[in-house]
This record gives sequence, structure tokens and C-alpha cells, in this order.
Amino acid sequence: MMKELNSQLIVKEVVRRLQERQNGTPTIPIGVSARHCHLKEKDLEILFGKGYRLTKKSDLLQPGQFAANEVVTIAGPRGSIERVRVLGPLRRVTQVEVSQTDAIKLGLNPPIRESGNLQGSSWVTIVGPKGSIYLEEGLIIAQAHIHMPSEQACQLDVKDGEYVKVEIDHPIRPLSFEKVRIRISDNYVLEMHIDTDEANAGFIKSGLKGKLIKTGRFFNETGDGKAGPNVNGILGTTFVADFHEKLLTKTIIDGWKKSIITIKPNTIITPLARDAAKERGISIVMNEIGRGEAGDKGIRNDRNARVGYLD
Repeated sequence: MMKELNSQLIVKEVVRRLQERQNGTPTIPIGVSARHCHLKEKDLEILFGKGYRLTKKSDLLQPGQFAANEVVTIAGPRGSIERVRVLGPLRRVTQVEVSQTDAIKLGLNPPIRESGNLQGSSWVTIVGPKGSIYLEEGLIIAQAHIHMPSEQACQLDVKDGEYVKVEIDHPIRPLSFEKVRIRISDNYVLEMHIDTDEANAGFIKSGLKGKLIKTGRFFNETGDGKAGPNVNGILGTTFVADFHEKLLTKTIIDGWKKSIITIKPNTIITPLARDAAKERGISIVMNEIGRGEAGDKGIRNDRNARVGYLD
């Protein structure tokens, strides 16, 4: 019954997207993903007790995936974040996905990676009601990607692992995601996943649609098979830039091209500069040591939008 229902949903989605394509560039619905945790069985029992089983809070859009009632605390050298949602079902490897803002609060520097690509990723401590675990690897910032059923991928002429461009024609802050990975499975429902930082920077709410632009590119994160970029890579290039002068003025804000500006602790910000940044939606973040170790002041992670726990 569930397979039949999923098939019907996929067919309806394919038909709807084909109709859209006939009218122009194909569009992709966007889902905003909050921080979350995937657990393997052994780690679940350490955190919650021997023989423990996850309990479902709500189903997610992707068939078979659900948000559990269980939450954990994640910790790093500079701080911790409580009530991080656990997602089900259980996996073969434990993994935690956060935004760059979360990473700053923790004091960690996880790479931007595709889910499951954990080699060389950041360490993190996970604390549950019955115990805690230390992961030498397992903390990442999820790379923007698109879940797509195979029939739709055929119609759009894209392949698994291909990178596409997605343009967001937002009336306030139009932007584009230049490196969005296609993930294809007959079990998927069409949706692009981004994290809360990316959503906040672009005023994006779940359900907003982006235009898919085929690029035909296939490559790994760095082009050499090594670990993917961190904040200085995709996210940094698109949204973040450093300011190194001692005085931040309105004139500088008026000409600023990024969504986030990082400053030094001794930088003086004029009142007009603050007002201009607020009006343009630019976040001013104090960078105490260097990008990737900035304080989390100024970046919102609680946007008033429907935020899910996506993979």
C-alpha cells in the first residue's frame, strides 16, 4: 500500500513538473533543513539505553524518513547546542548535520559535504539522557542537493551525481546556487535541500521554488578526490566576506555585495552603517580569530519559516 501511494505521488509530481517545463525552465521546490542527527543502533543505545527504539514525531517528505521525538545535545570546545532532533530510521553510521552558524557556536570547523561523506570531517560530542559518545568524524555542513525520482531525472536530462545551478528569483534578494548535486532514486520525492544559513541569507522559506539550470558538470568537492571546502568554499564564496578596516561606514555597507560581513573586535561601526545593514538584510558578525571561528552574533538561525530536518 505504501509503495503504491509513493508511486502515485511520484507520477503526479512528474506530470506536474513536465507541465511546468512546457511553460519554461523547470522549477524545483525548496526545503529548509534545521540541524539534526542520524544515529546507528549502537550509539542510540549508548545515548538512550540498551534496547531503546526511536519513536516517531512526524513523517518527513522523503518516503520512510521521519523526525523522532528524541533529541540530543551536541558539544564542541566553545559551546553546546541542546535539543538537536534525531531523525529515523537508524543508519549504519552516526552523523550530525549543522549550519555554519551552529559550527561557530560549537567552535568547530566542519566541511561542506554530501550526506554520508564523513572521511576527514569534524569531531563532535553527542550527549543523551543515558550517556555520551565522542565522534572523531561525523559532523558536517550538508551540501545543497536535489532529491529527484528517476523518471523526472530522465525527463530533465540530468544524472545522479551531476551538478546543476538553481536560481532563486526572490523579489528582495535574488541569488543562485552554483553547485547543487543531483541525487536520484525511485524512492525520492522532488525537493532541493538547503540549510538555515542559506535560507536566512536569501529570505528563503520552505516551499519556495527555484529554477533548475543544467550545467552538465561532474566533479568531487575539490576536484582531486580530497575533502570538500569549508566556510571558505561554497558558503563563503556565495554569502560571506571579511572586512579588515577599522571603520565600517554606511558607504561601505551600501556597496557590499555579500549577505554576511565579518569584522574584527576593534572595528568601529557607525550608527548609519548599522541601519543600512539592517535595511539591506546584511548580517554583521564579529570575527574574533578568523573565518570559521567567528562569534555567532548577528546571524539568525530561527527564521520564521517551516523548517524541516532534511538530508
